[in-house]
Amino acid sequence: MKGIVVICDRYTDATLAYQGFARGIDQSIIRRLNAIATHGLIPDLTILLDITVEKGLKTARGLNKDSFSSSGDRMEQEAVSFHRKVRSGYLTLAKKEPRRIRVIKTQATIETTQALVIAVTEQLLKKKKIIPGR
Repeated sequence: MKGIVVICDRYTDATLAYQGFARGIDQSIIRRLNAIATHGLIPDLTILLDITVEKGLKTARGLNKDSFSSSGDRMEQEAVSFHRKVRSGYLTLAKKEPRRIRVIKTQATIETTQALVIAVTEQLLKKKKIIPGR
């Protein structure tokens, strides 16, 4: 479908990172199931916001401090080593598909990170002629 933009916060890369890389489930099975579930739909652009595991967990746990558990949800309660495998998995996927997966290192401010995300997104949308060039 041309001219349609869909934005989501997780997709098949998350399944590969969490279940394949971190939990050791056979990635070829995950890829086949993902292809069936999505009818082979692959994003034109995936933005990977890269942050250290420690900082990411601290942020996530802080956002969820009013939840039933002060240490976060069940994923946030996983060992740091698990989260390192997840991050490594995402970065491995990005190395394999650098045209689709753009790694943006988180910056000192949300606004700076947001500006980088907008720039990368606009670049793709202009290339696809979904928005006119400036």
